[in-house]
Amino acid sequence: MDKIGFIGMGNMAQAIAGGFISKGVAAGENVFAYAPDQQKLKKNSEKIGFTPVASLAELIGKCDTLVMACKPHQVPSVIRDAGETLDGKALISIALGWDFAAYAQVLPDDTRIQFVMPNTPAQIGDGVFLFEAIYTLEEDERMQVMDAFSHLGMVYELPANLMGIGGAITGCGPAFIDMYIEAMGDAAVKYGIPRGLAYELVSATVRGSAGLQLETGVHPGALKDAVCSPGGSTIRGVGALEERGFRAACVSAIDAVMDYQTERT
Repeated sequence: MDKIGFIGMGNMAQAIAGGFISKGVAAGENVFAYAPDQQKLKKNSEKIGFTPVASLAELIGKCDTLVMACKPHQVPSVIRDAGETLDGKALISIALGWDFAAYAQVLPDDTRIQFVMPNTPAQIGDGVFLFEAIYTLEEDERMQVMDAFSHLGMVYELPANLMGIGGAITGCGPAFIDMYIEAMGDAAVKYGIPRGLAYELVSATVRGSAGLQLETGVHPGALKDAVCSPGGSTIRGVGALEERGFRAACVSAIDAVMDYQTERT
């Protein structure tokens, strides 16, 4: 990973490239990016510190490790335009749906492949990165890539058949958690807390509760029980959530994501 090149520079690519540079994983002069909108690319490079290039061919020529960070529907045209120049390169894909099996059908045999599923908290260095367990990176190369991403959050390996559900939880989950934060914030505002402070209090509570579970490993049900005094206020709130199908709604949200994934395949 001496030189790494990003194909596309959207929000997720900016978070990853910026994280690599700010955490010292790679110097800005060794992080390259290409995107069709050259004006926007240059503006982002000035903000983040990577090196913009003028064409896909130039990017591939400069870098042995590439990150496919364009929109999923753009991947086929990128592969078509790149052609045999991807031969011998390491390709790290964060494009949704483009897993090892999909790339193996369209890439040169000597292209080394790794599918990674990121999520948006990577923007603050607290992301979750799911590495598909089937890959063709060299082992030392893969360890370097996993170490690089570990500077931006937590890294996990999942079997290919679990990447879909893993991505539903970690990739879609932030949106569902944001809805919870917004709803609890509305409740706080209803009872007099200013909007900005309401969101801050709820978000800090979510962060602390998640951190407590991760650090202790205690079952979340047990952590919930510890807050619920007999006859107290919290158990009344828990009861209200149960009456309105809170847990079932959470499961249904993931069911909807998985159904959509099935429809697309």
